[in-house]
Amino acid sequence: MTPNPQPTLPVPFWNTNLPPTLHTKDCPSYLTYAKQPENSKDRLILSTPDSAYTRQSWAEVQALIDTNRLDLFQRVPSDLRRYREYAEKIAREFGSVREFVMRERLGWGGLEGRGKRDKKEGVWFGDGDDYKILLNDWPYGIDPRIVHLVVWTKFEFPSDPVTGDLTAEARKAIEEFVGEEFGRRCGEGRVRWFRNWGSLKSVHAVEHFHVMLFDPDREFVREVTGGDVALADKVGKVSEM
Repeated sequence: MTPNPQPTLPVPFWNTNLPPTLHTKDCPSYLTYAKQPENSKDRLILSTPDSAYTRQSWAEVQALIDTNRLDLFQRVPSDLRRYREYAEKIAREFGSVREFVMRERLGWGGLEGRGKRDKKEGVWFGDGDDYKILLNDWPYGIDPRIVHLVVWTKFEFPSDPVTGDLTAEARKAIEEFVGEEFGRRCGEGRVRWFRNWGSLKSVHAVEHFHVMLFDPDREFVREVTGGDVALADKVGKVSEM
């Protein structure tokens, strides 16, 4: 008589997307944050098999940005795990993710240019040394034809004290920069930008905003980023490093 097969039991969220040989009884330190009720979104993502994840399309990306639903962006489950694993590693080595970004990614010893711009001329991006365009190291789980860039600046963009959103002057300056730097080469309908809400920022104290390009010329991307390579494409599992 053939025995009935045993039902497959669900695995803890921290073991999802791992082969059984790598399952652990206890949650690794870099994922314990997801146990908290306020981090239920990440816990749900981490519990999802990569095979069940659907990448967000360009139409969906545009809609999320246009309606300011930035909280609905998310990473591929295994990429979110790698991101949290690597973030813990660099926090140990550099003291904080901010310090790592400043030293290793931006090569800025400080923020001497912060808050300094030609107010008479209204120039925000006049000095190329005061900003840097890089690939997003851990991009969202979006259509692979979409290139996710981050524009880091040594200067701050003022926010409205009531709404917390960018002032009209700051928004206009960014829109003009994005239009000139990206829209002219990629086409206006293939470019979107946003600045994350404070609660969504993974790196505080260094001003930055995000730019999404749909299916851009890869040579153009190499040109504006100086040939940058995202960390997600450089590193494997931390245990293998």
